[in-house]
Amino acid sequence: MNMKNIHIGSLIRSKVEEYQIPIERIAKFLDNEEEDVEKMYHEKSIDTEILLKWCKLLKFDFFRFYTGHLILYAPQTRGNNIISKKGQMMVFRKSIYTQEVKDFILRKIEIGAMTAHEIVLRYNIPKTTLYKWLKKM
Repeated sequence: MNMKNIHIGSLIRSKVEEYQIPIERIAKFLDNEEEDVEKMYHEKSIDTEILLKWCKLLKFDFFRFYTGHLILYAPQTRGNNIISKKGQMMVFRKSIYTQEVKDFILRKIEIGAMTAHEIVLRYNIPKTTLYKWLKKM
């Protein structure tokens, strides 16, 4: 799975094939024609309301791919994480890393595409967090 270029239609098709759900059931659930369902499999992006229906039907959170993408590729902004409390500034640094993000990062190290140091610099993942993941590998 390429976390940088998400093709949601192919990810949905993969889950549909895995669960072997008939297209008739899918079309009825989505309130669409079968042809429209087939077209969705070829779409790089899908409306969030429709994607939410897919999540419910397949009992899988497809939004996690986008969350993973944001964690890896969105620029870090400290301003959004700061909350004022009685004149003090507190910074909340905890991020939530999905299993897909962890797998992506660990795979980069495993195949030699990046070193741990490069991962820390490029993706702003704390060293201690990365080394905990590596220990569990």
